[in-house]
Amino acid sequence: MTSIRSNPIRKPAVAGLFYPDDAHRLSQDIRVLIDSARQYDLTPKALIVPHAGYVYSGAIAATAYRTLLAVAESIKRVVLLGPSHRVVLHGLALPGVACFDTPLGSVQVDTESVRAISDFSQVIISTDAHLLEHSLEVQLPFLQQVLKEFKLLPLAVGVASAEDVAEVLDKVWDNDETLIIVSSDLSHYLPYPVAQKVDKTTVQSILQLRQPISHEQACGATPVNGLIAVARRRHLKPHLLDLRNSGDTAGSREQVVGYAAIAFC
Repeated sequence: MTSIRSNPIRKPAVAGLFYPDDAHRLSQDIRVLIDSARQYDLTPKALIVPHAGYVYSGAIAATAYRTLLAVAESIKRVVLLGPSHRVVLHGLALPGVACFDTPLGSVQVDTESVRAISDFSQVIISTDAHLLEHSLEVQLPFLQQVLKEFKLLPLAVGVASAEDVAEVLDKVWDNDETLIIVSSDLSHYLPYPVAQKVDKTTVQSILQLRQPISHEQACGATPVNGLIAVARRRHLKPHLLDLRNSGDTAGSREQVVGYAAIAFC
């Protein structure tokens, strides 16, 4: 498997759309979101974090990222999984690039981790899957702001089983220097009271480590199910940090998208 393509940089696709494209404003906005977030005395090994535009889900995401402040210097690698929204693919796709750029700078892809999972049959390379994908990109400025220095293993997840995901996670789980992040929103375009009920049920299933979670419940259901499988084997306990929807933040309540921040410790 060839790991790096001829153009080694993945440029930002949704800067200026999902989050500010000006570095100073972006850094300032993230700082305000994190400073305003509720603080929990937790040390997460894994997080589920939403991936909408910051005006919609940024406050919920910030609740997850605030839990990293106390351990930021110890985290050296982030394994980041999110659903492929624009490209239909089978398996878990590596980007085939050396780094991801954001307005806050570059994040290096962890070539050691890439080599470690490259022989798995469910792992492929798809530059196209990453080219316009927002689910991974929107997490990077938060990570750049909170962590000191880290390398990234980015995986766009398509059609795969929970065990396909779990096998990859087990391979790169490592020690406390590695953080796992699953990027996922919850229900989509339901009326506000219906979404609240559906999302509460989904979150309860995750907190009880019950799967399967369906794609109607969470767009990142496949990596969520994989994380649940590993969390059960490794005796991790999920903690709900925040649960809201776009009707609570910046949208109308006629059709909303649900967002949760969950820490696995």
